[in-house]
Amino acid sequence: MDNASARNMWGDFLDAHLEFAFVDAPNVIHFCDNEADANECAKLVKKGVKRATSDSLLGLQYRKETLPKTGDFIVVTDWEGKAQCIVRLTKVSFKPYFSIDQEYAKLEGEGDKSLEYWQRVHWDYYTRELEPFGRVPRDSMIIVCQEFEKVFER
Repeated sequence: MDNASARNMWGDFLDAHLEFAFVDAPNVIHFCDNEADANECAKLVKKGVKRATSDSLLGLQYRKETLPKTGDFIVVTDWEGKAQCIVRLTKVSFKPYFSIDQEYAKLEGEGDKSLEYWQRVHWDYYTRELEPFGRVPRDSMIIVCQEFEKVFER
């Protein structure tokens, strides 16, 4: 783990939860692709409002990232990389974009929590995410839906 802030938070978590001493080191992420949204999403996670995130399967594949799995830990940072909290994935599912429903959009906790908001901001994000690879989003693209619970913060 290259991020000192995340490493320190993970160490503090392990001090309080020795039962996880032998799990793989967590991923360290900030949400979104811009400072304002990344910082807002980190705040929403800390408040318990944001309880899910959604990657495109294509984006993960092009970036050669490991697929998330239930039980994985993630250190959530702000845009600058300062650790904000630790979450643990409680459910990972793969769904076509067109099948995302209102219930899941509400779990994401962003904007007005509506499906329409989720569709608009995520379509725009997936467009930006896939553009460097010469790809465009499609209604049938697979979304990696990750539900989580906050397990630690300072």
